[in-house]
Amino acid sequence: MIDVPLSVLDLAPVAAGTTAGAALRHTTELARRTEELGYHRFWVAEHHNMPAIASSAPAVLIAHLAATTSTIRVGSGGVMLPNHAPLVVAEQFGTLEALHPGRIDLGIGRAPGTDQPTALALRRAMAGLSAENFPEELDDLVNYFTGERPGPITATPGQGDRPAIWLLGSSGFSARLAGLLGLPFSFAHHFSAANTLPALALYRQSFRPSRWLDRPYAMVAVNAVCAEDDERAEWLSGPASLSFLRLRTGRPAPLATPEEAAAYPYTELERQFVRERREGQALGSPETVRRQLTDLVARTEADELMITTLVYDIADRVHSYELIAEKVAGGLRRQG
Repeated sequence: MIDVPLSVLDLAPVAAGTTAGAALRHTTELARRTEELGYHRFWVAEHHNMPAIASSAPAVLIAHLAATTSTIRVGSGGVMLPNHAPLVVAEQFGTLEALHPGRIDLGIGRAPGTDQPTALALRRAMAGLSAENFPEELDDLVNYFTGERPGPITATPGQGDRPAIWLLGSSGFSARLAGLLGLPFSFAHHFSAANTLPALALYRQSFRPSRWLDRPYAMVAVNAVCAEDDERAEWLSGPASLSFLRLRTGRPAPLATPEEAAAYPYTELERQFVRERREGQALGSPETVRRQLTDLVARTEADELMITTLVYDIADRVHSYELIAEKVAGGLRRQG
């Protein structure tokens, strides 16, 4: 049996009545505490035009987090490649790797992570916005780090300062591509649970050994809220459910308080939407969360779990990670 490492995905949530600055300070506090607790890596995700999420500039935030920690790996979960020229990403993450060698992860996604007008504002041209260009742009990005195809442009920093490259996905496309390229793969189970097992199977079936890996390495991202008892965890999880509902119905807003979330007049259709989204996630006391995560590891054969916890108060967010590290982590193992 092999212990399954635990990592952190943080969205720098902006709570109602607070500011983006407070959200970023809370993310910094969480990175320091999860490092102390022994979590393996700490990722932040690129989102744009979302009032509840402050991690719109992951490279800048990663630089700050890496400078205020010392051992935990820090990276992107992910950088959305359609939003950026590959050279820019190579220079940004080459700089991060040069400053913090051996600690930087570059997780890459093929979706824009936002709506089409915002994606166009980021890229400033329609060219490159389609996901169809993703494999070619990924190849260009990797080449800026390796320099295997010499050309007129050298990424400095970048060439020779390569972070660990991951592909992220919520469906089969990136799963298959990650396998063919021999890259580690992180699946977004936290918002695409129905696709988890098919995508991981496709990744493993497609895998070809490479300079990066000699065997598949799959990480599964999962929502988890851990508290002293199931009722408290249920209460704390309300704002995340409401936030996701508002986002999907075109009404994004800062993260509500638990009281506001509990008072929201859900229709039966909205309640069904929330129930479906929460399938396969981990929510409850340490005993409940251990059982749920153990089942997830058994079903997915994950090499690593990445925990994301979206609750209103930073103290509750930190405490959830503390409970998981102290009362859940030691019991998570998979077959070798």
